[in-house]
Amino acid sequence: MSAAVEHALGMIEAGADIIDVGGESTRPGAAEVDASSEIQRIEAVIRSLSREINVPISIDTRKPAVMRAAVEAGAGLINDIRALQEPGALSLAVELGVPVCLMHMRGEPRSMQAAPRYGDVVSEVEDFLLARVHACEAAGIDRRRLLLDPGIGFGKSLQHNVDLLRATPRLAGHGLPLLIGVSRKSMIGALLANRPVDGRVDGSVGAAVAVALAGARVLRVHDVRQTVDALEVAWAIGQKGR
Repeated sequence: MSAAVEHALGMIEAGADIIDVGGESTRPGAAEVDASSEIQRIEAVIRSLSREINVPISIDTRKPAVMRAAVEAGAGLINDIRALQEPGALSLAVELGVPVCLMHMRGEPRSMQAAPRYGDVVSEVEDFLLARVHACEAAGIDRRRLLLDPGIGFGKSLQHNVDLLRATPRLAGHGLPLLIGVSRKSMIGALLANRPVDGRVDGSVGAAVAVALAGARVLRVHDVRQTVDALEVAWAIGQKGR
């Protein structure tokens, strides 16, 4: 636990505005973790962080039981790869009253990269996200508490991911903050001639700057200092401000 807390503190010192905590890997091929094990992994970390930091804590989970435990421990945002589709998740989000990030994913983590297919990936992802927004509003969640995430790498090919990132202005044009998470992902490696994970920092930072300038409001990254520095320079040159 202390290592996780120290890592989070280091990210805040480097410029992170949100700390995302998760107890289950959702990378392609990952096995599912049961809710009790996931709670055991995240609860004490969130409780400790909530006493030491003054930035929001996000819980990365799709399980209602984990959402409840995390928010009770001090998390202030739910980051759900299933967009509140798990049984009981939507009603619980209404009850908890914290902001929610709705993400698009086709399939399950263990199999989602097995030849994903779309007719029009941008339209299909956009339609799904807007349908989930409508479901949340109908259930009683204020639209101002919702964020959207197209789910880069979650049931998408390299070209699907590129198409979605190129569509950032369109996806960001619905009056809801757009979150993009592409840091160190396989698409960065593929675009850099199959670069291994430890060689994807520069490519990840480049992608972050590109989508931020195109309208993304939240970036999920590993390399905080490098990304913050690059954004500061890009904003200064573009006179965008922070």
